[in-house]
Amino acid sequence: MLIPMLAQTTGNIHIGLAALGAAIGVGLIGMKASEAVGRNPGAATKILVQAILSTAFAEGIVFFAIYLAKGQ
Repeated sequence: MLIPMLAQTTGNIHIGLAALGAAIGVGLIGMKASEAVGRNPGAATKILVQAILSTAFAEGIVFFAIYLAKGQ
């Protein structure tokens, strides 16, 4: 009875840490993208595209964590 409960708790911590990491990553991406646009406004479109792709990859980590935890 204790082992399944510990496994479920570990999975929940796994998902929570992945979501926390993704949130920090998205925040840093937004901060640096706005800083880059401030320094070079002419490159705003290229910076926006890179920021959107990077944000999608950072948030994809959470989906992998959910998939792995639910597979147990």
